[in-house]
Amino acid sequence: MKGFRAFLLRGNVVDLAIAVVIGLAFATVVTAFVKDLVTPLIAALGGKPDFASLYFTVNHARFLYGDFFNALLAFLIIAAVIYFFVVVPLNALIARSRKEPPADPTTKKCSECLSEIPVGARRCAFCTSPQAA
Repeated sequence: MKGFRAFLLRGNVVDLAIAVVIGLAFATVVTAFVKDLVTPLIAALGGKPDFASLYFTVNHARFLYGDFFNALLAFLIIAAVIYFFVVVPLNALIARSRKEPPADPTTKKCSECLSEIPVGARRCAFCTSPQAA
């Protein structure tokens, strides 16, 4: 029992459980958004997008290809919603938050005449004063 408790309380298992729960909650939100907002919008623009009644029969067996089209259309709409409403804004937010580190300086000021000299210079090219390393 002690080993089982140690297994359950390891960080990976707890992190995975949290990720699954949050993923399911997010999937519910996205599905509701598509079902309640996006699909009616498509229906308003191009007619009712329901293909469930489409089928063909071979030897008294019904092939419901309309259900497959519904599932495929739902998948494509959900993928598009996730991409355009989650991935694109998140990538833009991450790109804005990234700040480029300042470039290493290639020059420094001379301690005597304040001229710009290379970082590795041991003597100023303008006033010839020795420079600290």
